[in-house]
Amino acid sequence: MNTETFLDSEDVAWFRDGPSLATAARGAAAALARRLGLNPHRSAEVALAVTEAATNVQRHADDGALLLRAVRSGDDAGVEFLTVDSGPGMPDVSAVLADGVSSAGTLGIGLGAVSRLADHFDLHSVPGRGTVMSARFWPRTADGRAVVGPSGASLASGVTRPISGETVCGDAWAVRGAVGDDAGSRPPVLVMLCDGLGHGPLAARASQAAVKAFHATRDLSPEGVLNAVHLALRGTRGGAVAVARVEPAAGRLLYCGIGNISGFLVGDDGRKTLLSAPGIVGAHMRRLRTFEEPLPEHGALVMHSDGLTERWDTRTLPGLLSHSPLVMAGQLLREAAVRRDDASVVVLKGAW
Repeated sequence: MNTETFLDSEDVAWFRDGPSLATAARGAAAALARRLGLNPHRSAEVALAVTEAATNVQRHADDGALLLRAVRSGDDAGVEFLTVDSGPGMPDVSAVLADGVSSAGTLGIGLGAVSRLADHFDLHSVPGRGTVMSARFWPRTADGRAVVGPSGASLASGVTRPISGETVCGDAWAVRGAVGDDAGSRPPVLVMLCDGLGHGPLAARASQAAVKAFHATRDLSPEGVLNAVHLALRGTRGGAVAVARVEPAAGRLLYCGIGNISGFLVGDDGRKTLLSAPGIVGAHMRRLRTFEEPLPEHGALVMHSDGLTERWDTRTLPGLLSHSPLVMAGQLLREAAVRRDDASVVVLKGAW
């Protein structure tokens, strides 16, 4: 498997809408870019793009926020941001991305220029509902090329957001590839989501232990991964955990979950719910059971914690399935997340 198929990401900070949004996000983005090794020119481009996006949220959106994060592909690190808002939406996205269209009071580069500065850019907007935008920035080589090419676009991405009043999230997700039996077909992919019990640093400790065990285990069946995570979470608060194994060659998904993790296979005609059993991983698990489902054509796998309600429907978000996993995750977070709990959602698409 190409090691660039999946990017590692770290959610650094959320910035909520308010008078200081653009200033705070710009400073943090510039500092993160420098820390990750982007040169001064590229760091300035990142800061400029973040300023435009944040000011656009300030001036034109309701209940907006910006997530700043670090992304890694092998030894290379870059900066990524995600903006989400609850309206009013953009009736004509192509017009907003046209040259010369910028937010009043910004430096005037416009979202179209942001898309050209970025190595990966995606935007999905539903009038009356809201907009989600993502942009990723890699360092440049001496001849101006990005160190990670277009083939480095990730097939999976997720978003975490802490409960109001906390700075760390007790949820975490992870993805890894596996070796398939058929060398000529796409290899299997495993996805895990963990919701550490409670909130704050102790919940985060549990979820990070789950991620470490997920990457370390050699048994890559869903039940094998869950057993490894169960052992790793002993001595922590424990958590709710679900593991999905996508097998493109067999056209199937294997799913095993304990606790309140919601899983769905999503296609053009709706979604199929994936079942989990009651229990607490790290404390008490009932006998594990793996469920098998066929993979929907041109579909996606969505998994989220109970920080999102299940009252979302991709059919009311036209075109969402054609967008990147990160923008899909951001739209579902915007659509269904609650403020009174940690929230996380991970999306896998294009893997089959």
